[in-house]
Amino acid sequence: MAPGDCVRFVGGTGSPYTQKMVALMRYRRVPYAVTWGQPGPVCDALGVEQPKPIFMPTFFFDEGGDTKAQCDSTPIIRRLEEMYPGRSVLPGDPALAFIDYLIEDFADEWCTKYMFHYRWYPEQDADNAGTLLPFGMDVSMPREQWQQSKEWVAGRQIGRLYVVGSNDTTAPVIDASYRRFLAAMENHLASQKYMLGSRPAAGDFGLYGQLTQLVGFDPTPRAIAHEVSPRTVAWVDHMRDQSGIEPKDSDWVAVEDQPDSLRGLLTEIGRVYAPAQLANARAVQAGEKTWEAEIDGAPWTQQSFPYQAKCLQWTNERYRALGAGDRARIDTLLAGTGIEAMLFPA
Repeated sequence: MAPGDCVRFVGGTGSPYTQKMVALMRYRRVPYAVTWGQPGPVCDALGVEQPKPIFMPTFFFDEGGDTKAQCDSTPIIRRLEEMYPGRSVLPGDPALAFIDYLIEDFADEWCTKYMFHYRWYPEQDADNAGTLLPFGMDVSMPREQWQQSKEWVAGRQIGRLYVVGSNDTTAPVIDASYRRFLAAMENHLASQKYMLGSRPAAGDFGLYGQLTQLVGFDPTPRAIAHEVSPRTVAWVDHMRDQSGIEPKDSDWVAVEDQPDSLRGLLTEIGRVYAPAQLANARAVQAGEKTWEAEIDGAPWTQQSFPYQAKCLQWTNERYRALGAGDRARIDTLLAGTGIEAMLFPA
């Protein structure tokens, strides 16, 4: 696909990753066309091989005359950077770009636990999601079909809470982490408008995607967000469309000059995400289907995910690819956050 062509993708209004990418495309002024629906039927209609696994959003790119479907938002962001230069969401400073990558990874792989837990664990939230998500696919859906879809979606997703580790034991851990995350956001947004300066980075859009649901869709986390962090609630509204910003390189704040408030967010990553990633990677390496760890002083058990083990591997590949000077700058910022346990120098 040549620059100037319209980028097409399919996703759902209730999908945090779809919302992440829609907002990013708006900010970057990349022409796009989104179809609201399920990716599978769209792939079949286009005669395109479905990605495995397939999830929202699914993008369609031209590769040598053939249309290929791609799902993972992180590499898609990097692909779009090559296709459409300017208004980048990736800092030019390698050290700052690595911190941004950490934040995006945390948003995609841990903050989604907040989203999925609150959506399907509290009864009122599960009823809300079951009611609205089918209409997100087709607002004119006949009532009988909607009722069947509501029951199917709710039953399936509630039954999958174990996938993200949500249960009666971990519910207080997830809730406490979400509240600390919001408190860190409240503190940091009082210092600067975005995570790494005066312009949004990929990590901002990752956080925004999850927060569109936590603040804008699900009742329980919405109430908590209004209580703990009104700045975050307002930030979500701002992030929806940042196409009017005219970013400059000087809008990035250097690693050494970041406000102390950034460490609040980084410390939460080290407190909960780092031990989860390490335990999952050990289990995947050992061929174990589940992993166990102590997270925030409580036992945590969940299904092992090879993809999240790859996320840890990719993080370390990026870390090791940095020059010694940039690694030292990062190490200084991360010291004492707990994130350093995830990083393994060559």
